[in-house]
Amino acid sequence: MGSSYGQFIVVLLIFVGVLAVTLWVTRWLSGYQKTSGAGSNIQLIEAQSLATGKYIQIVRIGDRYFALAVSKDNVTLISELEKDSLIIRESGSRAPSFKEILSGTRSVGGGETPENENKE
Repeated sequence: MGSSYGQFIVVLLIFVGVLAVTLWVTRWLSGYQKTSGAGSNIQLIEAQSLATGKYIQIVRIGDRYFALAVSKDNVTLISELEKDSLIIRESGSRAPSFKEILSGTRSVGGGETPENENKE
């Protein structure tokens, strides 16, 4: 009976180890892909999904900006865009996390909880 517990622990440790290695490799590959395109003349500024497999993308090529319609088998130029008409987020800035958005909505309600309302 004791050996079955030992086998379970060994299998569990191997499973956790494989998960940890998978996480590390995934993060390493994502960092590698980000730096491999750095300094290039082509940059995806923004993409918005319209339907499954269909997107509108804003792309910078050199110093010109283009709006593209992208689907599974086709890329169509919609128009060239003026840089002044775009809102381009700084590369260091980021969208707020879900936690930040959620904490902002909780503070909007005045911070009162049902427990605090009944303690008068």
